[in-house]
Amino acid sequence: MKDSPMSLNDTALIVFVRNPVAGKVKTRLAAEVGNEKALAIYLELLAITRNLALEFDGPRYLYYSEALEAGDAWPAEHFNKRVQQGNSLGDRMHSALCEVLACHAAALLIGSDCPALRLSDLSDASASLRDADLVLGPAADGGYYLIGMKRPHACAFEGITWSSPGVLDQTLAVLDDEGLKWSLLRKLRDVDTYSDWLNV
Repeated sequence: MKDSPMSLNDTALIVFVRNPVAGKVKTRLAAEVGNEKALAIYLELLAITRNLALEFDGPRYLYYSEALEAGDAWPAEHFNKRVQQGNSLGDRMHSALCEVLACHAAALLIGSDCPALRLSDLSDASASLRDADLVLGPAADGGYYLIGMKRPHACAFEGITWSSPGVLDQTLAVLDDEGLKWSLLRKLRDVDTYSDWLNV
């Protein structure tokens, strides 16, 4: 989906995915079930995320971790496909949000490992941004499954210990220090382990 002159009036959805390669996705899960089964589960998670994104009534961006995938299952007419830029996860999220917010009034960024996420959550997140500077979706592991904002806030991604149980708390502390108003969605569970997957 290409940017249009009307795009400043809408909320865009950014989906972060890893290139689906055995041994490079869901490493914690792979330690339990092996690389091939972890890849198969990840492909199912991608399908769930893709179906959710297609329900979203707005511009959609797909950001791959390594490179664009030729002939992938994400319809080119519905997704503007790009590659993540930056070293840390925070750098990559901030870069993507800067790119998309240059064309749209607001943006929501999600990953591809939260099958409990629903369209109503995305709608709630978008509505929250009418009053809040940022919105986050708390994950049960202490991180977050969604972050949204109306303009880039680099501080939200600085000094964070990524992939730790303190990601959300650290982020909220930074936002408080900066005097930014934030809103939280309902808490959901990411799929990081086989037990998580069995409970989907």
